[in-house]
Amino acid sequence: MIRGIHHPAITTGDIDRLLPFYRDLLGFTEVFGFGWEAGTDMSGFAAGITGVADSTARSVLLKAGTAFLELFEYKQPASTRSDDRALYQQGFAHVCFDSDDVIADHARLSAAGVPFVSAPVDVGPMRLCYCRDPDGNFVELQQITDPASDLVLRAAQG
Repeated sequence: MIRGIHHPAITTGDIDRLLPFYRDLLGFTEVFGFGWEAGTDMSGFAAGITGVADSTARSVLLKAGTAFLELFEYKQPASTRSDDRALYQQGFAHVCFDSDDVIADHARLSAAGVPFVSAPVDVGPMRLCYCRDPDGNFVELQQITDPASDLVLRAAQG
């Protein structure tokens, strides 16, 4: 039985550019990192899982609250962005992070040069806004402003 979402993963062409956004600006902490070189036993093992043969890659697993986020960089084959999808197009559109103060997060991230679609807006029991990470992926920041709402993020029970 599915208990919840453990982690989304974002593939990037430059993990050193993307990591500071999620770690330093959004406050995720590094849990661990790993990687492999093409032609090694680990590369062969990874190919059996991912279907990406003869790869060189590295990954960092991050955590904030009850959520994990994985960043992946493939050096071989080279990782490239093949689209610049809008939020309304099919596929994974964005990742949403729970915030305790979207207005403060928006101000802090804007001051750091993060591009936002709009200022925070109140919609029903939530306050939210969208920005883009250094790779152009959409990130939603959401604050549930009504503590009685069923949308409040709570730790799993038993």
